[in-house]
Amino acid sequence: MVKYVFVFLAIFVLISCTQETQNKFGRAVQNWTGVDGVLEVYAGQKLAKRFLEIDKLSTAVSTTDNAPRPYRFGYGILDENLNMVADKNEKKVYFEFSDYSTSYIFYTFPK
Repeated sequence: MVKYVFVFLAIFVLISCTQETQNKFGRAVQNWTGVDGVLEVYAGQKLAKRFLEIDKLSTAVSTTDNAPRPYRFGYGILDENLNMVADKNEKKVYFEFSDYSTSYIFYTFPK
């Protein structure tokens, strides 16, 4: 019985939160669990790079005033042959890209 009351209260709290609060909660959970994302970077209309198995993308923050910087960064496996598979010879790398000059798509990999 106590378990059901706890579940009901948890659902009630989540429902009563604003959409932004729910989004922040969801992102916090994803920070712990990861999302297995894919990042595709385009040069014009052509796919230039693809990174697989990305847990999250982070926005850089200034060290002096905590203002967000105009670039994002993360870690992922560089898909060198663009086949959507993390092959044995493809390694995990650090990457960053500018918000101003890069066209990109980030999505979760459907399994």
